[in-house]
Amino acid sequence: MDHGKHQAPQGYEPGEGILTTLIRIPVRIVVLVLVLPARMVWDALTALWHAADRVLLRPLGRALLWLLDTLVLTPLAWLYTWVLTPLGKAAAWLAVALLIWPWIGLWRYVIVPVARYGIAAPAVWLYAHVLTPLGHGLRWIGTALLLPALHGLGNGVGWLITVLLILPLQFLWRYVAVPVVRYGLVVPVVWLYEAVLTPVGRGTSRVLSTLWQGTVWTLGMLWQGTAWVLAQLWRGIAATGRGLGLAVAWLVMTLLVAPLVWTYRHILTPVGREIAAAFEVAWRIAGYISRAVGRALSTIAWYLIGAPFSWAYRTVCTPVGHFLRDAVWAPARRAAAEAGRAARAALATARETVRQARRDAWRALVGAPGAARSGEPRGIPARTLGSTTTVPSAAQASETPLGGDPFAKQG
Repeated sequence: MDHGKHQAPQGYEPGEGILTTLIRIPVRIVVLVLVLPARMVWDALTALWHAADRVLLRPLGRALLWLLDTLVLTPLAWLYTWVLTPLGKAAAWLAVALLIWPWIGLWRYVIVPVARYGIAAPAVWLYAHVLTPLGHGLRWIGTALLLPALHGLGNGVGWLITVLLILPLQFLWRYVAVPVVRYGLVVPVVWLYEAVLTPVGRGTSRVLSTLWQGTVWTLGMLWQGTAWVLAQLWRGIAATGRGLGLAVAWLVMTLLVAPLVWTYRHILTPVGREIAAAFEVAWRIAGYISRAVGRALSTIAWYLIGAPFSWAYRTVCTPVGHFLRDAVWAPARRAAAEAGRAARAALATARETVRQARRDAWRALVGAPGAARSGEPRGIPARTLGSTTTVPSAAQASETPLGGDPFAKQG
């Protein structure tokens, strides 16, 4: 009893107030009233779509596919197989015959023989019997006569150049130019650099270094003082800015963000959750109601329309159809089959009669093929297989050769 007293009411969730639980049920009822017509319309449209797809769209699709195959694909396939393919092969053969074979014949029977026997063969003969001996002779002349002469002439010219030009120039460079340059230019310049320019440069560098160090120290002290002052000023500005930023942030969080967060967390989120849950529950309940209404309507339609039609089909249409099939259609089909067989037999008999009359007329005009043979009996009676008894009603054996009567085949 104590447990039942402290038990929460149905629909109450932990952490929620009783007001939320009391408001939830009316909201769900109102949402159900609003959602039920939409769910019933949705279920009706879904059922109508499935029925139309099963009854209309699929057969229509099959009919369209059959029409497409019969009216488009089959004629196109026939056109491609029996018209375009032979035309393409004929066009390819004509193209090869008119465009390729003439060039092949021109290359094989005109250009190649002319190039081989009109150009290559004379060129090979000229190279082997004229140019090669001429080249060998010129090489022997150059090797045996011109090369030694040129070698001796080159040696003589080189000796003259060495004696008349190179040796005097070497003497002048070694014993005149080198001493003049060494003792007249290099030695004074080196002494001037070591004895005069080097001491002067070191003194000047020391003076300039002392002045530069003093200037740099002075500037460094000035820069440190200025930097310290600017750093203290920046720290003050930064501290003031941080204080102002913290104050502005506290004001924004207290006056704007906190109310918005409280409103979103305690008002908008529960309201949105309850609306979504109400729509979900209402949609599910509306589905149950819609299916129940659909079953009721389908049951009523079956008892008002389907059952009478089914009873009429089983009780009236089926016996009538069986009677028409057994009493009317089957005898008519058998009679049509007998008439067809009789017509085919009559046509076969007529064709055989016409063929026999034509053969007899031809024999009467031309004569039998075996009539010119002497000593052969005519009209040997036919005999049955496996016996020697003559059958009076059997037709006479043919007098034609083993190949048969060619005129009879024509008939």
